Amino acid sequence: MGNNGAGVAEQKAQRVYSALDGFRIELPSWGFANTGTRFGKFLQGGAATTIEEKFSDAAQVNALTGASPTVALHVLWDLPNGTADVPAIQTLEKKYGMKAGSINPNLFQSAEYKYGSIANPSAEIRGMALKHLLESVAIGRELGSKDVSLWIADGSNYPGTQSIRKRIGWMEEVLGATHAALGDGQRMLVEYKPFEPAFYHTDIADWGMALELVRRCGPKAKVLVDTGHHAQATNIEQIVTWLLHVKELGGFHFNDRKYADDDLTLGSIDPYQVFRIFHEILSAEEKDRTDIAFMIDQSHNLKGKVEAMVQTVATAQELYAKAALIDQVKLAEMQQECRLVEAEECFRDSFWQDVRPIVREWRTARGLPAEPLKALAESGYVEKITRERESKNARSVSTYA
Repeated sequence: MGNNGAGVAEQKAQRVYSALDGFRIELPSWGFANTGTRFGKFLQGGAATTIEEKFSDAAQVNALTGASPTVALHVLWDLPNGTADVPAIQTLEKKYGMKAGSINPNLFQSAEYKYGSIANPSAEIRGMALKHLLESVAIGRELGSKDVSLWIADGSNYPGTQSIRKRIGWMEEVLGATHAALGDGQRMLVEYKPFEPAFYHTDIADWGMALELVRRCGPKAKVLVDTGHHAQATNIEQIVTWLLHVKELGGFHFNDRKYADDDLTLGSIDPYQVFRIFHEILSAEEKDRTDIAFMIDQSHNLKGKVEAMVQTVATAQELYAKAALIDQVKLAEMQQECRLVEAEECFRDSFWQDVRPIVREWRTARGLPAEPLKALAESGYVEKITRERESKNARSVSTYA
């Protein structure tokens, strides 16, 4: 009996080890910079003020967790000179041992986009948006980045003020031209959001609209799911399963929310939801889940930037490990036989297991700190960057970058 118990424990450990060895989650450059709310901006002394400082912070998170070797870049904030800034990024990649990840165009901050970017009634402004998208594609090509991630903030606030139908056509035209410019190995990920900043109608408001747009664009376009971009009580894992089923799931922006797009730490409100999402991914055939990009999209105003990112990655690893522990064969049998209580308990049992000891063992075996947050606190890194950046942050006036 004892040997059998030891054997089961070993099998579980191996499942977790295998899952975590293949788990990668991208860090957002903007998550290390000072940000705010629509009511104001809250400065932190240790927030990153330059792209090099963002790379430094990201490298620190990766060194502690072993799961985040890439940094998502925002074109306007991180490469304000477009492709001319690529050599500087390449230098930082070598210096910090990190790679540029997804390239994120900015189609919401310029004053010209007041009435939209790719869905703007003005052909001139749509052309301006397309030019920015094409440069973003070129940046990604030069950096060897796979994904160009698009969030379109376009929409309207009042009924009758815009032609929803015409705007669909304009979006198809611009996104189609962007897709045509993608190089070998590049993808275009299209995100959706039900509202904000547009409150009456948002041009890409749900996964169905995003799915139809990427299908019309072509095979290099996929849907990106942001876990904060849904109406209350939406079954996100069902959306994920559908997108997996039709082979159109490109990736995720992970964060948590209580009410809307709150950008809270992953799993801080509903860790069970993240677990359910990971389960649907891990229960899919391997060929259907090998090309999914996991990315973090969080901007913390109250928590320390680096601490929150380490906490997020560590939480993601633990929830992924929990999902990997589900006995998929046993669960499938119970589902087929409609043994409802037993099936749910099989599912819940994995969620309620304390995987932290196994994850700590995995980290130690991989030469990583057993407890990343503790290691960060003991390293003195946060205190060091706060001393170095405090005066710069006191003078900060930019909105996000």
